[in-house]
Amino acid sequence: MNTAIDVNSTSIEMEAGTDQYLTFMLADEEYGVDILRVQEIRGWDSATPIPNAPDFVLGVVNLRGVVVPIFDLRKRFNLENADFTPETVTVVVKVQHDKGERTIGMVVDAVSDVYNITAENINSAPEVGGSVSMEFIKGLATINDEMIILLDVDELINVGVLEDIQ
Repeated sequence: MNTAIDVNSTSIEMEAGTDQYLTFMLADEEYGVDILRVQEIRGWDSATPIPNAPDFVLGVVNLRGVVVPIFDLRKRFNLENADFTPETVTVVVKVQHDKGERTIGMVVDAVSDVYNITAENINSAPEVGGSVSMEFIKGLATINDEMIILLDVDELINVGVLEDIQ
């Protein structure tokens, strides 16, 4: 049985002047996305494959009558593949592109936490190359001596990718 958490109905206290970020794990690194973009968190369930889709697109699922493409963020970031475990979840987010809003799912290793982060606590990401393209990174924040990579989901799931799978 697939369980889902509706983030919009969950009450999370927010401090003035901060934005909230849902964080999740990928290959022992913590990433975050703006919680206002998160629609729900679902346990991993299989997706229907789409022919000729990019390799990081696992397929699509029907989410209450809406066809939602499912992205494997490990593959999107060119990280080492890992087996899906009971902790593996799909974070369903809303992204903006030239044709409006679209719902997509991102498969991640596990959900971590929700943090309140002020704009002044977000640092620019250094240009160093690596597995995550810098255009996907909104910034870096340090919480409890741990670095969190904050992602820009609109850039991560860019228009070219969405057009390929529509």
